[in-house]
Amino acid sequence: MPTSPDMTTASDPGLLDTLQHQVAVFARRAEQTRLGGVGQVRNSMDRAAYLLLNRLDKEGPMGVKALAASMGIDSSTVTRQVAPLVDTGLVKRTSHPEDGRAVVLQLSPRGQARLDEVRSSRRELMAELTQDWAPAERESFTALLTRFNTALSARQSSQAVPDSVAPTDS
Repeated sequence: MPTSPDMTTASDPGLLDTLQHQVAVFARRAEQTRLGGVGQVRNSMDRAAYLLLNRLDKEGPMGVKALAASMGIDSSTVTRQVAPLVDTGLVKRTSHPEDGRAVVLQLSPRGQARLDEVRSSRRELMAELTQDWAPAERESFTALLTRFNTALSARQSSQAVPDSVAPTDS
């Protein structure tokens, strides 16, 4: 008889209790430190800003709706989160080339430099935290954490509600 997810869950509740606890501890510690990195850049960019800048860097200029969809959040949240990034010159707002009424968000040169600085600092922190890990352990942890985040994202997407009803917190 095939094992269903429910049967797997029921077979070792202690392990799953430990997993959920460790995820909760990780989330709290990550937010406390913001996994900000090391040196002067430490804790200098909040999570929302980092994720928005990173997405614009990876995917290029895009409109608010496209950015919201790619991040799994609603448009009003993106609008609210991107405003201070525009105000500080990290993101540029331009008119869409084909529809002048639409806005396109783009990483500015200053935003790119700041993102590179924060990434470097965070990379140093990851190296420090895993300095006594074997390369295979780093690769395995990265693969499993990526898989876990992908599963969370898929679950969130399957339970998504339309923008008009979605909460605006991220």
